[in-house]
Amino acid sequence: MTNKSPITLLGNQSVHYPTHYSPDILETFENKHGDNDYFVKFNCPEFSSLCPITGQPDFAAIYISYVPNIYMVESKSLKLYLFSFRNQGDFHEDCINKIMKDLIALMDPKYIEVWGKFTPRGGISIDPYVNYGQAGTRWQEIAFNRLANHDLYPEKIDNR
Repeated sequence: MTNKSPITLLGNQSVHYPTHYSPDILETFENKHGDNDYFVKFNCPEFSSLCPITGQPDFAAIYISYVPNIYMVESKSLKLYLFSFRNQGDFHEDCINKIMKDLIALMDPKYIEVWGKFTPRGGISIDPYVNYGQAGTRWQEIAFNRLANHDLYPEKIDNR
């Protein structure tokens, strides 16, 4: 993964979309507000991947929220990275965990969570949630509490 290097994708009109899973496409920039803790949230309503068994497409809305540390993920590189799952054969839970682990390796956030809300196939939807808080900080405890309580009030699902 491209960490702590210049941003090359933003504004580049000749960027090619990856055809295979590509964590190396991710880029960062410096957090100019390191003295503040704040959430950054990305919503990707058009995520797609492939079922590793049947090869059928899976569709989801992916929500990524994080509290930056020193570095932040650049949004165009994140878009291309998420697009790279399009031909990737992984279970829903694997996609969500890979996304989180790749972003942790990239930018070492204080806190991060990734939630995938997949459309149903076979009459059932799967909504995996994963999070992480830096060890030895208050964010580690916050991560546990959010994981334990993340879906206390589940949404009414009538559109999937």
